[in-house]
Amino acid sequence: MNFGFSYITLIFLIMLFVPNIIWAKNKPEDYDDYSKDENRTLTMIERIGQVLIICCLFFADDIIFTPWILMLILAFIFMILYELYWIKYFRSPKTMKDMYSSFLGIPVAGATLPVLAFLFLGIYKMNLFLIFAALVLAIGHIGIHLDYARRLK
Repeated sequence: MNFGFSYITLIFLIMLFVPNIIWAKNKPEDYDDYSKDENRTLTMIERIGQVLIICCLFFADDIIFTPWILMLILAFIFMILYELYWIKYFRSPKTMKDMYSSFLGIPVAGATLPVLAFLFLGIYKMNLFLIFAALVLAIGHIGIHLDYARRLK
């Protein structure tokens, strides 16, 4: 791990933030009712994971041609699926069921896909800090969204 700037991580963060910025103006109608009852511990873990992921922007190691290139390809596939999930959501009536439906059989895809992408990016970079950050984010982010999905039933 070398301290520096990572173009690959920046691309992933842009792919993560753009749909979320658009979502801020397209939230499901009942979202605030669900979010006010969010598990505070999971929310804290999610926030810590988000900060750790952003901090990973400052670890370079963007060597494209390595034996681990398959991990980078998988990470990009997960991010592309994440973008497709958002397109599906933005074209929907934008209900809580739309937000927390599965996508291609992946439960709570809006939370699961980016976590998988950053996990595989960390494996590709052999960056234990990024792998740890993705796991922390997984606990909080996926946990919160599984709870939302459970409450929909």
